[in-house]
Amino acid sequence: MRHWQMQEAKARLSELVRDAEEEGPQEITLHGKPVAVVLSREQYERLTSAGESLVDFMRRSPLWGEDSPEFERDKSLTREIDL
Repeated sequence: MRHWQMQEAKARLSELVRDAEEEGPQEITLHGKPVAVVLSREQYERLTSAGESLVDFMRRSPLWGEDSPEFERDKSLTREIDL
């Protein structure tokens, strides 16, 4: 990830945006501390659009609608540890 000082980022915004699109995230620093990251639109969409809500995910479960599902307990022995 390339690092840009705030003044340089402001002066060369076109280049910064192009680099974000072509090379990946670009970090902006202020007084030597990271304060922002510029992403391409594609990367932003990938990070923010999970595709479905948690409720929709849960509704696709085979257990959806079950009042009190029963789960079998694993009866296998505990694992042996060699000392």
